[in-house]
Amino acid sequence: MGMTYVQKLLAKACGRPQVAVGDVLEPAVSLAMSHENGALVINQFNEIYQGTGREAKVWDPDRIAFILDHRVPAETAKTATNQKKIREFVAKQGIRKFHDIRGDVGGICHQILAENGYVRPGFVVVGTDSHTTTHGAMGAFAFGIGATEMASVWTLGKILNVEVPGTIKVVVKGEFPENVYPKDFILHLIGKVTAEGANYKVFEFHGEAIRSMSTSGRLVLSNMSVEAGATAGMVPPDAETQRYLREEAGVQSALDMFGPDPDAVYDRVIEIDVSQLEPQIACPHTVDNVKPIGAVAGIKLQQIVIGSCTNGRLDDIETAARILKGQRVADGTRLLIFPASWRIYREAMKRGAILDLATAGAVICNPGCGPCLGIHQGALGDKEVALATTNRNFKGRMGNPNAEVYLCSAAVAAASAITGAITDPRTAAVASKGAR
Repeated sequence: MGMTYVQKLLAKACGRPQVAVGDVLEPAVSLAMSHENGALVINQFNEIYQGTGREAKVWDPDRIAFILDHRVPAETAKTATNQKKIREFVAKQGIRKFHDIRGDVGGICHQILAENGYVRPGFVVVGTDSHTTTHGAMGAFAFGIGATEMASVWTLGKILNVEVPGTIKVVVKGEFPENVYPKDFILHLIGKVTAEGANYKVFEFHGEAIRSMSTSGRLVLSNMSVEAGATAGMVPPDAETQRYLREEAGVQSALDMFGPDPDAVYDRVIEIDVSQLEPQIACPHTVDNVKPIGAVAGIKLQQIVIGSCTNGRLDDIETAARILKGQRVADGTRLLIFPASWRIYREAMKRGAILDLATAGAVICNPGCGPCLGIHQGALGDKEVALATTNRNFKGRMGNPNAEVYLCSAAVAAASAITGAITDPRTAAVASKGAR
């Protein structure tokens, strides 16, 4: 019997010729990633060695990555102390994949792993962040784990008790219409499947719309697969994967390019034609509460956020700048921009996108997760309404349970910034508003 992509990957990781759905494995870990919550992992890791008389030493410092991104710069003494603990730990352990709060190498963890070529096809990637699923776009089996599990990985170099998941094959047909993007597709899929419809399953993406999609778009799909309950969202590697890793991430070593077997058995097959898809909006307070934009157009907004590990890449920022150039952010509406990495920030500056956005009235934030969480940047006031290109709109997201968050693409966010209300970027009305 043929194997799905994740089955073949896990078989390789365990040195087995075949694995079946439901098998419990202990695959070797290719990369283990943490951000500021790594301070908690360090505590758990040190406890493993207490009383043993042995020095606490990670299994392989070259397979561990730390990126400071969630609270940058530090907003409290407690955060600063935790970040200090991480700096001391990586220095002591010889961990070189460390991205501190710097304007040359910093950024959001999921963007940093991709753009530095830390993730490759066939990798098993674990991270102490639920959106570690992002790296399925590179052909990896990538998923989030807790601090105790990560401490075990640092010790053993493998992840224990991994059950081979079933797979939902998603075939994406057609060509995206103008001003409709991968973010609209994944919101549509989550709305169709529901927030628990893919629990303990893997999305495996196929179809002509995927093959023609950039790596940036694929990262969006994999990132938000977890919002349907999926363990991972995976794109079997192809020519685009190879192009990105070679040309943009600078990877020179051999790549393990493979795909699912032709006779692979899937739990379910979903086919979606995107040629008639329109912009989608996830409404409060769940990501699967998805409606076409026409159903919510006109809702007034106090804050709009463009960025995050989901939609803070260069194409997102350029899309927003194209729409906002020569326009003006509506009075009474705040527009926050936070690129996913400093590499993206610098390139957007070179291309003039940052200047166009700032001239329109946007506030340009440093790369990081702040506005998405609302912990120390971009918190909402009581009864305020926000529109964001981020990945979650749960009650209390963006720092206030008495506010509402809607999710959308960068194009919808930019168009809405001009009008101060949820606006379809396909309408001509956007062009006639704002400049004055």
